[in-house]
Amino acid sequence: MLLLAIDTSGKYGSIALARCGPEESCKILDVVPLEVGTFSAQLIPQIALLLSKHGFGKQEIDAFAVASGPGSFTGLRVGLAAIKGLAEILNKPIAAISLLEAVASAGSQHGEVIAALDAGRNDVYVGNYRVNSSIIRLGEQLLSLNEFLTAAAGRTIITPEKNIAEAARRASISVEEIERPSSDAIARLGWKKIRAGETVTPEDLEANYIRRTDAEIFSKISP
Repeated sequence: MLLLAIDTSGKYGSIALARCGPEESCKILDVVPLEVGTFSAQLIPQIALLLSKHGFGKQEIDAFAVASGPGSFTGLRVGLAAIKGLAEILNKPIAAISLLEAVASAGSQHGEVIAALDAGRNDVYVGNYRVNSSIIRLGEQLLSLNEFLTAAAGRTIITPEKNIAEAARRASISVEEIERPSSDAIARLGWKKIRAGETVTPEDLEANYIRRTDAEIFSKISP
């Protein structure tokens, strides 16, 4: 099965092309980085170049995996719109992956862990997961840094964010600092979901913002 995965959730994005087998094996054929701030202009041309480089046409894609958030509002919209369009045209399944799940799975810890990403404004995107042979989401939320540190006491934090890791260490909280997951991690997690039948249609694919947009926030306080 040929799987195309994208991540446009953060400052840096990427596209991965993977050949996935009948079991859990998923060989990453290539990962192409996307330049900062130009996702909308680059994404479709880079997908076409990536497929052409490996001798494939878009009709040969069997499934898609996409980072559905949390992250940049604009970046997520660009990535999800591209996947929605391709999946609808080709009538192929989509696996939507929370970036917090990718963070949790990238760590070496087992049992209940906390995945954390910087949400800006002194806030933290927080994912509670149980990691064993599989990954089970227990919940995701947005917390202030102080709320997060209080909630994480006595637990293990997994994060790619240096500022969060440093704050956790100052609070004497166990932390594992990892590299930020890329589209290759999205591909591997996506394949597991596809095998389990955990897919969505283009119509049902939505961004996992966790936090409301500024427009929504200001609309609540406007007279």
